[in-house]
Amino acid sequence: MCACASLDARLSARIGKTCRNREVFTVSLLGLDVGTTGCKATAFNVDGAVLASAYREYPLLSPQPGWAELDSARVWRDVKDCLAQVAQATKNDPITALAVSCQGEATTPLDEHGNILFTTSVSFDTRTAGLVSWWEEHVGRERIFEITGQPLASPFTALKLQWMRQNKPEIFAKVRKFLFYEDFIYHQLGLEPHTDFTVAGRSMFFDVQAENWSEELLEHVGVSADQLAKPVPSGTVIGTIPDKKADELGLPHGIQVATGGHDQPTQTLGAGVIDPKVASYGIGTVECIVPVFQEPVLNKTMLDNNICCYHHTYSGMYIALVYNFTGGQLFRWYRDTFGDVEKMEAERTGKDVYEILTGKAADQPTNLLVLPHFTTTGVPHFDNNSRGAILGMTLGTTKGEVIRGILEGITMELRLCVDLLDKAGVPIEELRATGGGSKSDYWMQIKADIMGRPVRLPKVSESGNLGCAMLAGTATGVYRSLSEAAEQLITIGKSFEPNDKNACYYQDRLGLYADLYPRLQDLFHRM
Repeated sequence: MCACASLDARLSARIGKTCRNREVFTVSLLGLDVGTTGCKATAFNVDGAVLASAYREYPLLSPQPGWAELDSARVWRDVKDCLAQVAQATKNDPITALAVSCQGEATTPLDEHGNILFTTSVSFDTRTAGLVSWWEEHVGRERIFEITGQPLASPFTALKLQWMRQNKPEIFAKVRKFLFYEDFIYHQLGLEPHTDFTVAGRSMFFDVQAENWSEELLEHVGVSADQLAKPVPSGTVIGTIPDKKADELGLPHGIQVATGGHDQPTQTLGAGVIDPKVASYGIGTVECIVPVFQEPVLNKTMLDNNICCYHHTYSGMYIALVYNFTGGQLFRWYRDTFGDVEKMEAERTGKDVYEILTGKAADQPTNLLVLPHFTTTGVPHFDNNSRGAILGMTLGTTKGEVIRGILEGITMELRLCVDLLDKAGVPIEELRATGGGSKSDYWMQIKADIMGRPVRLPKVSESGNLGCAMLAGTATGVYRSLSEAAEQLITIGKSFEPNDKNACYYQDRLGLYADLYPRLQDLFHRM
């Protein structure tokens, strides 16, 4: 679409030229995020203001120790509820375009009739741990990294499908499509499934430089390219939701659908991170830091430390990920295991339970060291046998110190990863915090102190949904470019600068923290 046509569309969207019953109708853009523990749909107007939002939490299943699964039928029911709720709330600002972001690695197997054949194992499911050595022997870490930009590790889709082939051959044989949650949603909306480069990049099947499925890697698993969705760039229009399907879902007619992205690069876009030396800091179930850069970085430091490199949702840019699977999930564990009093207080007062917990936390740095390996680790270790640990407790240790110690430990784990990125030639000077955890001023100050860098908060905290809206709006001509969309929609709210005294204390403690895993590793592996 030419610039003039794009501008006309944008102005029309702003003004809203359809009048019914003397009401002026404007349009909205919808971003849908399908996460590990819940889904959220948010509608924005063309200036980035939130018009309506809906969230549903679904259960994470664990039928065996180390397994972590989702029921895709349940996920879809909750997605439908969110879409219907937002559509109902935006009748005067009807949705014209949407895009989807989703967790990585997880696929839903469908038969030729579109029936779901099996549960979906999520990223930190550990059943594939024993397959890593097979890939190392038959393909090699260096070759996998060369093709995919991904380090060899158990969470990736390639190993999950290999496990299915070996352990559920009768199901594997019936599969017509393996769909990531992005493409699964498009399929459920009545469209031909497509996936974008960023979601494809989390499969360990995708050639990051050729921008297509790697036949070499697919062959090792016995999966063909036509069993996967077609990979296209983020922000590609793939179709319009059929009227019949829109009626079923309570959606307005004519909604155009564009590809979104993996949750991390999508929320990075929604935080306005499109320049080198700035990184997004996603604070949700998984904690993840995402820097951006202009050329693929595929050096030895990245490989040796299991740091990936793949596409950004912003065309022409690339990202790296450093993360720990036990992020906000660990605070949630504390809430559910030890926070009964606070949960009852939240029910009684209507306050957020996490706000109540942090209100009781220590106001100064602790002497505790918390290793947040309560599930399989992320970068740099990818150790399924590591365990969590809280060290330094005495009979005088308070509940408030334990709460703060948990938040410190989660953050220290990521600070070590930031230091590795700097060593790899990917420096970070500023962090943009996103996700549910960014709503806590208390935790944001801890993060600024431990990171030794400013932490800034975009005014829209759920930036993954905004990133999808930006992609949908740009793809359909509401904005002339993603740069224009970022400039127009994203503003910084709060900023947290490192407290010099606390930052010095944490810098000294980091040396002790860095020793935790190496000293405990052998013990954990013997347990």
